[in-house]
Amino acid sequence: MAAFETTRPNALGTGFGARTAAAVRMLVQSIVTWNDLRKTRAALRQLSDHELEDIGLRRDDIDRIAF
Repeated sequence: MAAFETTRPNALGTGFGARTAAAVRMLVQSIVTWNDLRKTRAALRQLSDHELEDIGLRRDDIDRIAF
């Protein structure tokens, strides 16, 4: 039978440091997501109308899709 230690505190804790680390992680993830969407919009804008049509998009769809 296996036994698990359930009283050990979280490695990062629950104090100010842990909350700060979580906030920094969320900020970095938001920046990464924003940059990915920016690159996607830029790549789609470089396609011709015919190429966009081939993938089922119109030029005015670009900002809605990569939002």
